[in-house]
Amino acid sequence: MKVDFNRKYTTISVYVVLVFTICLAMVIIAINSSVIGGYISEIFRVLAPITWGIVIAFITNPIMKFIERRLVRIMAKKKPHRKLIRSLSMSLSLLIFLSILTLIISIILPQVIDSIMIIFDNASVYLDNLESSIYKFLDNYPDIVNTVEQQFETIQPRLLDFVNSMIPKIGDIALRFRDGAVFIIIGLKDFVIGIIVSVYLLLSKETFIAQCKKVVYAMFPKNVSESVLRISSHSNKTLSGFISGKLLDSLIIGILCFICLRIMNIEFVALISVIVGVTNVIPFFGPFFGAIPSALLLLVAAPKQVIPFVIFILILQQFDGNILGPMILGDSTGLSPFWVMFAIFIGGGLFGFAGMLLGVPVFAVLFTLATNFTEWMLKRRNMDTSTENYYVHDSDVPVVQGNKRHIIKFRKGKNKNENSKDTNNNK
Repeated sequence: MKVDFNRKYTTISVYVVLVFTICLAMVIIAINSSVIGGYISEIFRVLAPITWGIVIAFITNPIMKFIERRLVRIMAKKKPHRKLIRSLSMSLSLLIFLSILTLIISIILPQVIDSIMIIFDNASVYLDNLESSIYKFLDNYPDIVNTVEQQFETIQPRLLDFVNSMIPKIGDIALRFRDGAVFIIIGLKDFVIGIIVSVYLLLSKETFIAQCKKVVYAMFPKNVSESVLRISSHSNKTLSGFISGKLLDSLIIGILCFICLRIMNIEFVALISVIVGVTNVIPFFGPFFGAIPSALLLLVAAPKQVIPFVIFILILQQFDGNILGPMILGDSTGLSPFWVMFAIFIGGGLFGFAGMLLGVPVFAVLFTLATNFTEWMLKRRNMDTSTENYYVHDSDVPVVQGNKRHIIKFRKGKNKNENSKDTNNNK
């Protein structure tokens, strides 16, 4: 019996099979999510040195390009060797990166540890100061004072119960500290191997890029390959510009915070500066995320310093948002404040701190792709791609003429002559 293959129904059948396969794969993934998650975490653990190498190369690549351009200009008359210039610029960029990292760790880390130890040693004193401050504030409210006294009287037995319950768990805590120490050692090993990986990535980055282009052109048609490469170039430019600029911005903010708080004689200068500098990496909400725990810490340790600290943080945030940030970053993302908040919420909810950091540049890339696709679709339909022509104002009047619906738009700034010209043109 001869089978008549209809091209239309064959296409439909292929789509049905693809949809069924995708749904079946999603069901299998959902059922075995724990097993698959374990495999994925194991893959990430194995690839941790490669990941560190990519991150280090990504951060140091702008420094290497800057040094390389300067070396090419200096050695232009001597016919410089490209490999020699690349080796020198790569070595200097990694040396600068490791020097900055070592300087930060050697200077800031001991002071941060000292601040944490002071907090634990003087915890009872800080609680007494907080209690006395509350009493002074509530002197005129005796009923509330009695309630506060009762609450403070119940704190001590609760603390004793907590300590007694923690004594049997000391062994478990020691095991966790041991596991944490092992994790730190493994992380340091991965970091050292990542530095070696970054050396090879930086030395041969053009070769790796050429190989990727070769694979793309081999797998896709020429127009699709060019689109993929253009999107990849834009993504790399957005991510590298944002991340390197944000790290530099946060480093400057942390140093300024350290200097100013030291002048203001604020407690726990190093610890607060680290918190403010690290959280400043998060766009938009970063300064507030750093200011809240720092203000609570000062509220317990030195309540009189809270208000000056909050005022200083507001001034520092305005300086960063209006002067320093635009100077370093420019308009690297091209997103409005609403989309920045949207990207931070989604990225932070899905991937934590890393998602809050990378959510904005990644969403900026996706937003650009969506914008380009929308404009391409409009051009295919011979429609205007300018967003300004799609605004609807309250003063716009809908008018129905026959089967067509028109919008009469009233715009500010037109004089009578311009209105008369528009009337004549319409006639």
